[in-house]
Order: sequence, then structure tokens, then C-alpha cells
Amino acid sequence: MKNQSTPFGRPRLLVVGCGDVGMRLLPLLAGRFRVFALTSQRERCAELRAAGAVPVVADLDRPASLQRLRGLADWVLHLAPPQPEGGIDRRTRHLVAVLGQARRLVYVSTSGVYGDCGGELVRETRPVAPRNARAQRRVDAEQVLRAWAVANGARLAILRVPGIYAADRLPLKRLEQGTPALRPEDDVYTNHIHADDLARIVALALLRGLPGRVVHAVDDTRMKMGEYFDAVADAYGLARPPRLPRSELQAVVTPMLLSFMSESRRLDNTRLKRELRVRLRYPDVAAALARGVQSGSQ
Repeated sequence: MKNQSTPFGRPRLLVVGCGDVGMRLLPLLAGRFRVFALTSQRERCAELRAAGAVPVVADLDRPASLQRLRGLADWVLHLAPPQPEGGIDRRTRHLVAVLGQARRLVYVSTSGVYGDCGGELVRETRPVAPRNARAQRRVDAEQVLRAWAVANGARLAILRVPGIYAADRLPLKRLEQGTPALRPEDDVYTNHIHADDLARIVALALLRGLPGRVVHAVDDTRMKMGEYFDAVADAYGLARPPRLPRSELQAVVTPMLLSFMSESRRLDNTRLKRELRVRLRYPDVAAALARGVQSGSQ
């Protein structure tokens, strides 16, 4: 595969969506690639430069601003979420309109595309069945990217990601507020990945991902949601959340939180380990908490 390179011989890589995971990812890429980072906020340019990236100011919600991306890079990491409304991902559609020369792309999607699976073990071959507009937008993005890859002879890898956690991404506020969880007999299985492990997985998918392949970026955790809250509460010396039946809980939590509490699945990560050859630094939530993730140590 021919890669567009800088005068220093490094291929050019565009990172779209430099939030928390994107910022963890940049140091992993700087030595191998000439990295460009898309941002809609000029005030973030200094931060991105300090992390080793060349900032490119443009906005996925303003297609005209994206013209500067044409021909910029052959390698692309797409971590940007869809816009918060509608049934299609307009941002991804705007992006692919200017990526005709890109040859390899990794898209970070969500495990929410499967909908409720009744706690079953889910492999990547399971058909998608989104239950809300948020997940439908992700399905749309995956379909748009697949069509773009076929039309342009590009290599696409899709990562389906569950709940991301880290020292600063734990449900502490919820626990402090005493927000209830489901009673065990009503509870749902949830899936997890540490933000540092996810950053490494994204980088490895760029190098090792098979064409058109979906991979679950998930750890080995097999917890129900209430068990997760209990584990975090215990690690921080907080009270465990009260448990309620679903019929009572729906009256005291937000519709979005209730939607997460209505989908149960256990994601299989065999492809992650066999194909991307990932060795998780944090194999499960319990291991992460035991190693002191609650204190911010890495």
C-alpha cells in the first residue's frame, strides 16, 4: 500500500475526534506517523501541538470547512461521535465526502448497535438491532463508511466499543448522589474498557485490522451494572447504591440512563486478542480498581 508521506518519510495520519481517548492515543502515534488532528476549537491548537500533532481547524458540522482535509492523509482514525439528533450521522457523511484519497481508516463505533441481547454472549457476526436514535446513527455511520471503503478501494476496520472508564471516568457523582440501581433479578450485563487500553487498541487496529472487519474493543469483565457500581463504591469507600425493581426505577432516573439499563449483553473479545494481538493492561474492572485506578495511578 502506497502511503502519502512527509519529507521525513513518515506516513500522514489524520485523527478525527481528539477527546479523552484521542489525547491518550496521540503519544502512541507520534513516532510512526506525521499526525494531523482535526479540531473545531482554535483554543485547543496549543494543546494538540504539545501532544505531537499538527492541528487542523475545521468543523464536521460545517462541510465547507472540511475542504482543507482533501489529500491531507492516507491514514485516518475516526473517533468523532455523530451529531446528537436525527437518524443518520451527518458528520460521517461530511467527512467521507473529502476522504477520497484515504486508503486506511479505523472507525470507533459503539456496542449499542446490538440493542438488547438478553444477556447473551455476542460475537461480531451478530446482526445489529439498534433500539434508539443514538445507536441508529452509529449503524448509519458504519454503513456509510463500508460503502465509502468499497467505492474507494480503502481498508476499513470498525471497533465496537462499550463503556469507557478511567480514573477520571468513574460513576462517582452518581454514587455520591445515591442514584438507585436495578435489583439483581432485573439487572443487565454491561461491558467495559479502560481508556488507556482503548487508545492502544485503536492504534493496533490501524496497523493490524483486517479489511472490513468488526472487532469488539472490550475487556474480560463479566459484571452486571449494579455489580460495577458496587465495585467502584467499595474502592472509594462510598455507600453502595440502593436497588430497586425496574418498575420503580424508571420513575427516578433519566430516560437516557434508563435506556442503558434496558440493554443486556456480554461482548466476546476473541477477535481482539487473536487478530489484533492485544494484551490488555487492565483485563477487567476489578483488576483496574485493585491496581489503584481510583487514585489516578497508571
